[in-house]
Amino acid sequence: MALSARNQLRGTVKNITLGSVMAEVVIEVGDNEVVAAITRHSVEALGINSGDEVTAVIKATEVMIMK
Repeated sequence: MALSARNQLRGTVKNITLGSVMAEVVIEVGDNEVVAAITRHSVEALGINSGDEVTAVIKATEVMIMK
């Protein structure tokens, strides 16, 4: 699948916390973690499990930088 989003981070699912509607997916990307809030249905439909290799795609209209 081709996407126009340039910010694609490959990583490993570290943890999934399922709620009744939403889920929190923690992805290890190198020495960092990316946390995604997605629907529980998406986790189940994609068959995402801890240890899976996934790609976090970040599409944002704003990016803030602090020094």
